[in-house]
Amino acid sequence: MAVDLPAEPSSVSSDRIHVFWNEGMLRHEPGMGVFDTGVDPGFLEVLQKHPENSDRIRNILSILRKGPISPYISWHSGRHALLSELLTFHSQEYVNELVEADRNGGKELCAGTFMNPGSWDAALLATGTTISAMKHILNGYGKIAYALVRPPGHHAQPTRADGYCFLNNASIAIQLALDSKCNKVVVIDIDVHYGNGTAEGFYHSDKVLAISLHMNHGSWGPSHPQSGTVDELGDGAGFGYNLNIPLPNGTGDKGYEFAMRELVVPAVQKFQPDMVVFVVGQDSSAFDPNGRQCLTMDGYREIGRIVRSLADKYSNGRLLIVQEGGYHITYSAYCLHATLEGVLNLPLPLLSDPLDSYPEDASFSAKVIESIKFYQRDTVPFLKEA
Repeated sequence: MAVDLPAEPSSVSSDRIHVFWNEGMLRHEPGMGVFDTGVDPGFLEVLQKHPENSDRIRNILSILRKGPISPYISWHSGRHALLSELLTFHSQEYVNELVEADRNGGKELCAGTFMNPGSWDAALLATGTTISAMKHILNGYGKIAYALVRPPGHHAQPTRADGYCFLNNASIAIQLALDSKCNKVVVIDIDVHYGNGTAEGFYHSDKVLAISLHMNHGSWGPSHPQSGTVDELGDGAGFGYNLNIPLPNGTGDKGYEFAMRELVVPAVQKFQPDMVVFVVGQDSSAFDPNGRQCLTMDGYREIGRIVRSLADKYSNGRLLIVQEGGYHITYSAYCLHATLEGVLNLPLPLLSDPLDSYPEDASFSAKVIESIKFYQRDTVPFLKEA
């Protein structure tokens, strides 16, 4: 189904979000089965769509076009990435593997990650659209850009697919920034799962501060060997520039805000980046089938405000937002809307939360966050007290 984009507004304001999108990304369909397995056991009456299906993005697209945030949105078309652009982050052998899989009609690249007809084209569009969003910022056409993309990317490592991801959209855009006008980039990833692909790609670099707030899920097998624990800090010149914040299940709004203010803000203040990349996934919401972190719209709104304040202070307001997970078909759209409200620093919420609130144990989360804080302060050179 084709999705028509609104006309581009004639005026461009620094308090607008430039959304980059291409409807070709809707053609990636990972199939049906038991959740993300693609398996039909033969005894179920109803199978479900793979969680990373096009419906979740259709609703995000729709709420941005028709919801109360629409006057703050400018629309731009994405494009396919060039193979040469992929090689700035991924190995030639891995790219060849993906091309061959597409030529042969697709394959399951790892557990839950299916390349079907149309998937490779969508993946190239996701990466190219993210590159376009980054270039828009680097070329001075806008300060805040949002790459509304799928399939997601932050699990894709330089040499392998993982976690529904083929190509690491955000990392390729980060490398573009480093190769052009930026000396240091911070990536703040709030998807419920560890941004392991981004971490691996920049694990030896002191030019990228990779911060990931995620559910404490550990490794899930050969495609995802990284654990996301606090001791995965980077290596060589990159030691101390990979900061993991594994949070207990049910951390909730107050716990996330505490983690942002106690861990993320001080690290960014000391790193002083000239570009901020905000990797967003709504699978950390209270009702997501793939996460257990209990964030509500209020929590996402506050995280958006904090990230915007960091961009204003350190990167002259330049902020790239990249879409990742989020699998509750309706609530993900509301949570994305709230996140962007926060990024815009709007004085009052534009939308009320249709699912209201969810209980959280802020005191337990605070204890975990404090322990991470002291560990990082004692271990990471640039965070140690003077």
